[in-house]
Amino acid sequence: MIRIAAALCFLAVALGAFGAHALRSTLETRGMLDVWNKAVLYHFIHAIALFALALYGIANRVAWWLLFAGIFLFSGNLYVMALIPQWRDWLGAVTPFGGLCFLAGWAWLIIAPRS
Repeated sequence: MIRIAAALCFLAVALGAFGAHALRSTLETRGMLDVWNKAVLYHFIHAIALFALALYGIANRVAWWLLFAGIFLFSGNLYVMALIPQWRDWLGAVTPFGGLCFLAGWAWLIIAPRS
């Protein structure tokens, strides 16, 4: 889990740099630079949280997987929407499920019994 979290942190930095440099003009033309930056921000914050949770072992495994799903569904969908405008309509309907996964992961950490 630590390696997956570290890979997700690496990917967040790489996608942030890619969006800021290689894709900047394309994203600005499409009016999607802010969307890309939001995807990177949420991706990176939650990847760091995954890394911290992985250090604590299996006690927070449910929260870990919920946050992982949130990165995939929320940030992943925003990345694709920014790159493929034709997919915005149906991906826009999926993205909130990623947000719900983020909320559920954080809620799990609030209410889950501690071992």
